[in-house]
Amino acid sequence: MIVLGVESSCDDTAAAVVVDGREIRSNVVTSQAELHARYGGIVPELASRSHIQQIVPVVRAALSEADLALPDVDAIAVTSGPGLAGSLIVGLNMAKGLAAASDKPLIGVNHLQGHAYAGWLYEPNPGVQVAPAPDELCGFPLLCLVVSGGHTDLALLKSHGEFERIGRTRDDAAGEAFDKAARLMGLGYPGGPAIQKIAALGGPSEPLPRAWIRGTWDFSFSGLKTAVLHRARAEGIYPAPDGGPDSDAVAALARAFQEAVADVIATKTARAAEEFGVNGIVIGGGVAANSALGEALSDRSNVPVMSPPPALCTDNGAMIAAAAFHYLKRGERSGFDLDVTPGLTIEDAPSAPSAPAATPVQDPG
Repeated sequence: MIVLGVESSCDDTAAAVVVDGREIRSNVVTSQAELHARYGGIVPELASRSHIQQIVPVVRAALSEADLALPDVDAIAVTSGPGLAGSLIVGLNMAKGLAAASDKPLIGVNHLQGHAYAGWLYEPNPGVQVAPAPDELCGFPLLCLVVSGGHTDLALLKSHGEFERIGRTRDDAAGEAFDKAARLMGLGYPGGPAIQKIAALGGPSEPLPRAWIRGTWDFSFSGLKTAVLHRARAEGIYPAPDGGPDSDAVAALARAFQEAVADVIATKTARAAEEFGVNGIVIGGGVAANSALGEALSDRSNVPVMSPPPALCTDNGAMIAAAAFHYLKRGERSGFDLDVTPGLTIEDAPSAPSAPAATPVQDPG
């Protein structure tokens, strides 16, 4: 089954063609990071305007790179939430137009579930054996950790499409904390890659505090952000002095911050995996590309940890197409009254599943 996936939930305009929920035929992404960097964060109005400019060429490029035309596609998938309403609606309207013009099924996809399904994707490479999918390698249940700019969620994946959230952030998401900490250190936007790069140069320093929130699988990073502010002020990093702060002090603070985030997320995730008896851990979202987090989780976990390559950790259309494949296998499709739902949680179904249920698709082969 060939699915065209469209993604525009935040500041990346993306489209991809994926076969049977795994094989990437094309994956086109245009980033707005440079546009928003001057403001130190995402400006929603600018994001939606950029999506309007980019969505048509991005979809065309995805089909062209896959050497396909729209009639060759079996379904059109699109992120319907969560995300920025003005951004989401650009992708949704594009997908509705494509589905109407081609008479193909329209599939609304939960963006957070898409991040989880990024772990199922692969790009064909001659001579390289394809790794088994997480459910084939380990079997259900799996524990999904989605860490991004807007979310830090732990969810059980009991079977395809059956998510149960067991933990979430109570304030700042991990990616948001990276952005805010980077701003305090004068490292710019986006904060995650900037902190990881300079943290590699940092020496050891006094550990920053961790918020463990005993008795729950929830996370909190607002206190850590405040601790970064206090240390940055004490060490002359913020406000930045004339000539800039001492680079060694910034690197040490970046390292301490990254270690604190990785320690809390990895420790709680590994403990949850043991508590709930899962067979493996799947991680996704932009922060999942952070090597310190991946190493910390692998060190602490007693079950396999599966993460997509960095390019598939950030927002992309391939993960939306991958998730949609499993929706279709369950006979799910969306009506043209599908609307954006900015506040979806990882366990929520996309809105408006009002079209007649399709016949469930059998497993290939």
